[in-house]
Amino acid sequence: MSDLERMQSLAALVKQKNEADRKIAEVIDRPALQGHFGEYVASRIFGVALHGSATQKGSDGRFVNGTFAGKSVEIKYYPKNEGMLDMKTDRQPDFYLVVTGPRKEPTSSRGGTRPWVVEAAHLFDAPALVRKLTAKIGTATSIRREFWDEAEIYPRRNSAFPLTEDQRVALALFKEASVG
Repeated sequence: MSDLERMQSLAALVKQKNEADRKIAEVIDRPALQGHFGEYVASRIFGVALHGSATQKGSDGRFVNGTFAGKSVEIKYYPKNEGMLDMKTDRQPDFYLVVTGPRKEPTSSRGGTRPWVVEAAHLFDAPALVRKLTAKIGTATSIRREFWDEAEIYPRRNSAFPLTEDQRVALALFKEASVG
């Protein structure tokens, strides 16, 4: 395939992607970016009222009902769980709600893809997590696997944050979104 043919093929694929992004943006009412997608999905499934501004300091929103009603939550979405969590350095939320794709070791992205899928959800008590950490807190904070396991609320069942069958079904829809 010549360079021109590759560019023509790429241009056609970008047009398809842009159309899909436009349709996603219509649903989530924000640009079709990974973070906005994750916030939308998590807020609907877990009952989080998002702040009016996507740039609110300290958290993305608050739980609406249940045991954690009124508690602040920062929502993160990672298409791959590489054991890292972007954490606040100035003001911690009450919780980090992290929705992830498959667990993978950090590797080069060359030749790979990151489809928007959901294989797990984790709810971290932020102050408790900060007390346990030995790594520097900030962007790409390394979180030990045992802490991820303790915080997992899907697909495992966790009595600290039990999910309804409807929540489990909704999360499973995005596992099935995987391609190939």
